[in-house]
Amino acid sequence: MPIISTKGAFSAQGYGFGGNTGGPVGTKGIFALGGTPGASTTRNKYTFATCTSTSAASASAASYYGSAAGNSTRGIFALGYVCGVTSTTRNKYTYACCSSTASGVGAASAASYRGSAAGNSTRGIFTLGVVAGGASTIRNKYTYACCSSTASGVGAASCGSQFGSAAGNSTRGIFALGSVCGVASTIRNKYTYACCSSTATGVGSASASSYGGSAAGNSTRGIFALGVASGAVSTIRNKYTYACCSSTASGVGAASCGSQFGSAAGNSTRGIFALGSVAGVGPSTIRNKYTYACCTSTASGVGAASCASYYGSAASNGTCGVNV
Repeated sequence: MPIISTKGAFSAQGYGFGGNTGGPVGTKGIFALGGTPGASTTRNKYTFATCTSTSAASASAASYYGSAAGNSTRGIFALGYVCGVTSTTRNKYTYACCSSTASGVGAASAASYRGSAAGNSTRGIFTLGVVAGGASTIRNKYTYACCSSTASGVGAASCGSQFGSAAGNSTRGIFALGSVCGVASTIRNKYTYACCSSTATGVGSASASSYGGSAAGNSTRGIFALGVASGAVSTIRNKYTYACCSSTASGVGAASCGSQFGSAAGNSTRGIFALGSVAGVGPSTIRNKYTYACCTSTASGVGAASCASYYGSAASNGTCGVNV
């Protein structure tokens, strides 16, 4: 996600940043691999320019079912499920030195997992997912400047949900709620950063009921991989256009294979999707490169994960010049 005439916004459970008219683009995406298949501390650094991937600073604890958002300098990772217990732990990953710490990082307002996140250059919005054993509507606002987090005054989700995904630009985040009351849904919420409000009204729905997806985008659009759609692991992606709050599956590059519980991050030109669990295979190392300009997708020449995994999360250091 970008931002108007300044630094851009970053990836949540995945997305990128815009700025077709100048300004540096994001150089790296950080992927927390999640389940390998057991909980892990492994992270990979994906370099957009060369489509290569290498190891990165580890998480503070083995975990999976997390979420992430960040800005041009740092990524904030909610670890999710840690040592068999839902947690409030978040890590701050600093891109410049590839370091990571849990020290001094605002914790979640409640122990949770299976959430999602999106943000802009100043804040990240985290949907907590499962809290105290049930799907919740709780969201937290994480402020990068002071590493603080609060649930106070933050627009709640329109209904309790889990296994969602999110992407956005400098003004809004689009949250695909995922599983609502145990049922896959088409519901998306628009979260407006300026007033911390959220609504499901007038927001383009998913093309099919789904959960377990991932998302990445730039300043004009968000690309949502639906995950499990209409009861089956799918290759379907939707293109969500922020300007008109519309969504379509038409003309959108499909995943290279059916998958679920992946993660995504990107910059102003491309989104990198870690497919997660692939139909008939299980946890995989496969990543796809989605090019926004032509809505195409490929697995060819894309740096693979360091090991097979799923239930991960990702953030990137995308920046931009000017956006809508």
